[in-house]
Amino acid sequence: MPLFEVETDSHIIITWATDNDEASAVVSETYPNDTVIRMTKRPRDTWVISKSALGIAGTADLCTTARDCLSKAEGDKVHAIRLYMQEKGVDLEQARKIVESNMVMGW
Repeated sequence: MPLFEVETDSHIIITWATDNDEASAVVSETYPNDTVIRMTKRPRDTWVISKSALGIAGTADLCTTARDCLSKAEGDKVHAIRLYMQEKGVDLEQARKIVESNMVMGW
């Protein structure tokens, strides 16, 4: 089954679907107030997020630390970002990228 990337006015959704109509139906069921802006059938059945694009390449334990901070903050993103900044000594933007990318992964 093909993998689709569907961008709405509020989300980017990655889903398996047999065709564009089925992918649109997933969006309608899940986020009924969203409007589809762009839909792309991915060339492969895999989704990859580049760590270098997020500015976190070359470091080993970023995800573990970010998930620990999210856990300590009980899912409060702003508090987790502050904890991450203290723990790793990074700036606000870098901490935000790392914490938010780990929130998406389902910490």
